[in-house]
Amino acid sequence: MNGKSELHKNFAKVWDNLPGWGNLAAVNHTSISQRFMLTGVMFFLVGILLAMLIRSQLALPGQTLITADLYSQVFTMHGTIMMFLFAIPVLEGAAMYLIPKMIGTRDLVFPRLSALGYYCYLFGGLILLSSLVLGIAPNSGWFMYTPLSSDDYSAGAGSDFWLLGVTFVEISAVSAGIELTVSILRTRAPGMSLSKMPIFCWYILAMALMIVFGFPPLILASILLELERAAQMPFFDPNAGGDPILWQHLFWLFGHPEVYIIFLPAAGMVSTILPVFAGRPLVGYRWVVLSVIITGFISFGLWVHHMFTVGIPHLAQAFFSIASMLVAIPTGIQIFVWLTTLWVGRVRFELPMLWIFGFLFIFVCGGLTGVMLALVPFDWQVHDTHFVVAHFHYVLIGGMFFPLIAALYYWLPHFSGRMPSMRMGRWAFGLVFVGFNSTFLIMHLTGLLGMPRRVFTYESGLGWDWLNLSSSIGGFVLAIGILMLVLDVTLHFRYGRKASSNPWQADTLEWATGMPPVSYNFASIPEVKSRHPLWDDPSLINSIPAGEHGLKSIKHGRRELYGTDAISGKLKEVIHIPSHSWWPLICAATLAGLCISLVSKAYMVGIFLAILGLGFFLRWSWENGTHKTMAPLTDEEASRGEPPLHSRTFDGPGLWGMCVTLLADGTLYLSLLFGWLYLWTVSPNKTLPDVSAISPVLMGLSGILLTIAVAFYRRLNRYLRREQEKPLAKWLWLVSACGMGHVGLLAFITVSSDLQFTTNAYDAVLLVMLAFLLFHSIISVITTTLQALRVSYDHISTKLPYEIVVMSPMWLFTLVIFWLSFASFLILPIIWEAK
Repeated sequence: MNGKSELHKNFAKVWDNLPGWGNLAAVNHTSISQRFMLTGVMFFLVGILLAMLIRSQLALPGQTLITADLYSQVFTMHGTIMMFLFAIPVLEGAAMYLIPKMIGTRDLVFPRLSALGYYCYLFGGLILLSSLVLGIAPNSGWFMYTPLSSDDYSAGAGSDFWLLGVTFVEISAVSAGIELTVSILRTRAPGMSLSKMPIFCWYILAMALMIVFGFPPLILASILLELERAAQMPFFDPNAGGDPILWQHLFWLFGHPEVYIIFLPAAGMVSTILPVFAGRPLVGYRWVVLSVIITGFISFGLWVHHMFTVGIPHLAQAFFSIASMLVAIPTGIQIFVWLTTLWVGRVRFELPMLWIFGFLFIFVCGGLTGVMLALVPFDWQVHDTHFVVAHFHYVLIGGMFFPLIAALYYWLPHFSGRMPSMRMGRWAFGLVFVGFNSTFLIMHLTGLLGMPRRVFTYESGLGWDWLNLSSSIGGFVLAIGILMLVLDVTLHFRYGRKASSNPWQADTLEWATGMPPVSYNFASIPEVKSRHPLWDDPSLINSIPAGEHGLKSIKHGRRELYGTDAISGKLKEVIHIPSHSWWPLICAATLAGLCISLVSKAYMVGIFLAILGLGFFLRWSWENGTHKTMAPLTDEEASRGEPPLHSRTFDGPGLWGMCVTLLADGTLYLSLLFGWLYLWTVSPNKTLPDVSAISPVLMGLSGILLTIAVAFYRRLNRYLRREQEKPLAKWLWLVSACGMGHVGLLAFITVSSDLQFTTNAYDAVLLVMLAFLLFHSIISVITTTLQALRVSYDHISTKLPYEIVVMSPMWLFTLVIFWLSFASFLILPIIWEAK
């Protein structure tokens, strides 16, 4: 056996998945991302089936193919599946597959988190679909507006399925957002500065951060609505000081950025593929990066344009109307960049380019109608008509589906080692393109003629008859085209002709990982000197697997990545990541059981599963951070010529992961604060009690204990950074004791306060705030107590300070939200009422 084969055999022994059922314990990013994409396609086919049911019902006037209630369930589930179970997970899966390969690393930085995210997505999706099978699916629309989704108007478990299932899926999305953000920033190949990063990574970085900031408002809204339905806490009930419009604000704070969360990765695929077939670098790389960042920012300021007709002030309407039109500028920059790249290049008209041309036509049309809808008077006229349905299908299908299929054909040889079929691919494109425009172009007319959305039938003679029939025929042509696409891709794996290495002459590193790629991507990690490493040095395809670059030793048996500086790409450390594990599956299954018990109102079972789940997560954390076992302190690591292992440093990926997680956590907290201020200042029937039920004195005492605990913890951090020998366990036990005192007092306040949380929205929000503070305080105390125990097992020491550094931001965050809550929820109302 020659040296190269021996090298790959040793790498495979460490990186390959377990055989048979052991595959369920896989955490490798290639396996997890493929599962995301395949599961998303399965859900997509269900969504298509529901869409055909909708078009069959609307094909003729007076149809009674399905009842009004079933129609409501069908269009609710169609929208929910397409938005939550297909579009975002498939794009996340594509990003998780491509990002490590493009940035020249072996895996994502938190592989077990990826596996947990996948199982949360799978179980959440199955829970949602099960409601459809049982005939009790949600029927309030994929936006779940209150009071339609409240217990009074939507009795039964339909809304509960949506709220709990979608929240479960969102845990998956936020996990992926954290994972991708830290991986892109901290594990790029040496030398790959931000300015040398592939353009696709910029799009995914923007998408990941938008998920981190965009999803928490909906998670909070779902929790509040479920509490209203299950515990009669009246957040959206105007009779008790709540407001149903608060739901719309929280929903669209998530909902509008989500459009760009879907669009940006797809646009990133276009920016990656198009220069390859134009045979030259992307024109205006920096302009594209700037426009992506600006798009991300602006998208968070547009949510109110979904609410122009709910009665918001005219000044706000004018502001959000202008903001909505402004987003066309960065989008337009990207379109002009793509056109210019085509203009100055020598274009090869391969199959992926066919779908990109389709994308350019359809997305531009959707963008134009978007500018029309940003005009308030026009929006008033067509609000809740089929014009809006046509617009968002042009934007979402044109902006996401067409680039996604272009990307599928482009990277298909990478998955399979075979080339796609041009003949079947062109037929599929033709059917999809014609079917799509036949369906949705006509909907603009039915909308302008006044046909409302969400009605299950209509009378004949309103001028909509032949238009709807044409739309339905077009819909079936579209569905046939998609089925042909699926057939083409399926047959391709058996009958496609063998592909050469780098068959499209691409410039990015994923084509140097093998076709299909090996489980560890790169046997050695190259230094990157430009944005187009394979164009500059095609021999990398051979020299990387030959082990001619860095990090090629595998004798230690660890899965290792390079950790680099977030901006410059300078090599800083070696990151050792965990291997396969059953904990992600076990924890996700427990959470799924908790979700089902809540839907079925089995609350005692739910409490048991919540405690069990907490135990499983803590057990997982104990194993996951066992550096003593994973990477014992040895003399070997100093002599092998590599940077230090990350567990010996103060700036490893865990610290970055904690900070990004807290950004999402902080967004959820700010959404709660926004909800409270909204109810206080805007709700027409606000009922503030004369005296708060919560004692400011007791809260202050609790806060002082927390402040002491945080001060001790930070002092311990400083000692470690100065390499001062201190009794670590003693200090950690001291922090835990102060934290326990704080938690005990806070729990007493929560239980003993006379909060009228079932009759007063103000007190209901206060109770949620107390629960939020308690949760973070308890987690901080438990983890620190575990750290104190881990010192005695030599998992933490002055030479292994990493875990204490990781938890430091959590303590600081808990302290900040406590005093911010104290000031906002308790002190501010007293000052305000005293005026």
